[in-house]
Amino acid sequence: MAISALTLPLLSPLPVSGSCKCKALMSSSLSPKKCLLNAGVGFLAASVLALSSPRDAAATRIAYYATVGEPLCEMSYAPSGLGFCDVSVGDGEEAPRFELVNIHYTARFGDGTVFDSSYKRARPLTMRLGAGKVIKGLDQGILGGGGVPPMQVGGKRKLQIPPELAYGPEPAGCFSGDCNIPANATLLYDIKFVGIYSGNAK
Repeated sequence: MAISALTLPLLSPLPVSGSCKCKALMSSSLSPKKCLLNAGVGFLAASVLALSSPRDAAATRIAYYATVGEPLCEMSYAPSGLGFCDVSVGDGEEAPRFELVNIHYTARFGDGTVFDSSYKRARPLTMRLGAGKVIKGLDQGILGGGGVPPMQVGGKRKLQIPPELAYGPEPAGCFSGDCNIPANATLLYDIKFVGIYSGNAK
């Protein structure tokens, strides 16, 4: 199975639009500014294909709302400034560098507003770790290093990603001058490490 637009939407460059330099982010159906990213078409197509049965759709909705409702845990902080805490450690393989992995995630702004979630698309995100394809905070937060333990398959982790490990001083996810992610945004991620990519994500 070919890897779809789900593979690389997180940080590949988008063209400059309006006065806003654009860096891609995962497409957001919950954008507070109704920002439509160039990658959104691929996400919409993937989400339609992913809803293979009403049961699958119901299960992912339940998982999404459960994730949104999870209580905060006490963060530890790496020297880089990345905050992390494990909801559950998992008992599978450690996250491999340079390989494709499947993760489910819910992404929020610092005030708790959800701006994206793989659960809403009923399909985990397939991405390559350690190759500059995702923001630094996700690479470190999942792969580990610099005082952060690597995630294991089956594990759930919360990340607090400071701007310097996310999109920095530039707005991101921009279309026609309207940007999904404000400058200097701290991002919160709930990560579930589903597994090593095999072409049969669940």
